[in-house]
Amino acid sequence: MSSLEDLPAAASVLLREAVTAPVILFEGQMGAGKTTLIKELCRQLGVQENVSSPTFALVNEYEGAAGKLIYHFDFYRIQEEREALDIGVLEYLESGKLCLIEWPSMIPNLLPEHYLLLELEVGEDGVERTVRISKV
Repeated sequence: MSSLEDLPAAASVLLREAVTAPVILFEGQMGAGKTTLIKELCRQLGVQENVSSPTFALVNEYEGAAGKLIYHFDFYRIQEEREALDIGVLEYLESGKLCLIEWPSMIPNLLPEHYLLLELEVGEDGVERTVRISKV
């Protein structure tokens, strides 16, 4: 993904992959574009409300087209996995609904067996992004 113009196409590819793997993990340094990509995914899914990173709430729930629920997590600020368990993360992950997780490295023992992993890297120019997608 070399520019923001590539974002819609990247999100479309990701959504096609998410049909069989509804849990998507977003790894990358601060400012790599995790939330920006999630905003585009939600836009394409018909979310009308404001999409923002749930840094303090840990999870935001959005409603997409036809009432489909989407869960957006941000575990950047948690200190231990117990905090994720306290909000019911396992129930969310087992719901079959689309779960978008920023900073999944903070909950390694709670991740499901199958998921999509997106690794976002910022280029040396500070603008270009590289996105690697792995299906686990």
